[in-house]
Amino acid sequence: MYRRTFMHYAGASALMLPAFSMLSGCGGSDKQSTEKTEAVDASGERKLGIALVGLGKYSEGELAPALEETKLCRLAGIVTGTPEKAEKWKKKYNIPAENIYNYQNFDQIRDNPEIDIVYVVLPNSMHAEYTIRAAQAGKHVICEKPMATSAADCQKMIDACNKAGKKLAIGYRLHFEPHNLEMMRLGQQLEYGKVKRILAQNGQKEGNDTPWRFDKELAGGGPLPDVGIYCLQGAIYTKGQIPVSVTAQYHPVTDKDKFKEVEEGIDFQLQFEDGSVAECKTSYNDQYNLLRAEADKGWFELQPAYQYGGLKGKTSQGDMKVENINQQARQMDAMADSFMNNTEIKVTGEMGMRDVQLIEAIYQAADTGKKVSTTHVQKALNHYKTA
Repeated sequence: MYRRTFMHYAGASALMLPAFSMLSGCGGSDKQSTEKTEAVDASGERKLGIALVGLGKYSEGELAPALEETKLCRLAGIVTGTPEKAEKWKKKYNIPAENIYNYQNFDQIRDNPEIDIVYVVLPNSMHAEYTIRAAQAGKHVICEKPMATSAADCQKMIDACNKAGKKLAIGYRLHFEPHNLEMMRLGQQLEYGKVKRILAQNGQKEGNDTPWRFDKELAGGGPLPDVGIYCLQGAIYTKGQIPVSVTAQYHPVTDKDKFKEVEEGIDFQLQFEDGSVAECKTSYNDQYNLLRAEADKGWFELQPAYQYGGLKGKTSQGDMKVENINQQARQMDAMADSFMNNTEIKVTGEMGMRDVQLIEAIYQAADTGKKVSTTHVQKALNHYKTA
């Protein structure tokens, strides 16, 4: 759904059925709400309540099922502009009526002690607005990647959370995933010597079931901020460094109707201060999924590297002995732990802003055909930690 119609339909659907207001208010109580209030973990501690904002494919297919496996947090509420979805989720996940909101009454979430964390899973251009509003409502925030469609919006999100005294985490699930953690360890601890060259590739055949991805105003770009951001992340956390410059080239457009506003694909290169390079590519019209590092004394890679499960790793010495896990459950539990205990977040707003700044530089490089310096970007790094 396009930006110019998304909020129209969201607002209209929230108002089309008077009964929906019964689902969306904060007042009143019922048996369900009493049951949810008492939700605790195995040790008897209260689990943190998460409200999902936006009930698209990722929320429905990944986050909600993962929240049935988490140990420190739970699905406590939802925000949707569609009454039918509200009723469906209410029944499926036993969500109390007073924990269901629409886009008009979202700010009333401030009065709900059952909700500790707001997870923003909306189209990219809406991340900033709802992150800021959630912080102002006194809630911690998890925001899906890319953090926003501009670095300026990223800064506003960071400022809002800081002002409210609330934590902000970006949904970079692979920072909690064992295969990618092993890539960090091997690269940053120089297990095979200095990493000289990285190959990072992530492409998928994007259909028409999520048309907002082809709307530049709503998405901020095509595959680069969507699936290409995994290449950017992978290169940085494998190397343990931020690039000092970038170059880039757009792919030829084969479908002028589908790709009239956003790129079909893009190759981009990251240059690091020590002379090493990362060669990256991403596409909405091709399939690849690779993160490979070539070093002085060998190589190591993941293929597939970025998908939700079934990751496989190997090195020049043999297969990686690493397990696949529920990535979303691991991510949300780790974030809930940070929120609960006021500890350092691995995937900060500053890291999200860094990546948006790098994406802006890559687009500039592709538009101009010139090498673009990235020495101005946030220096946020998540170095591999053995502890």
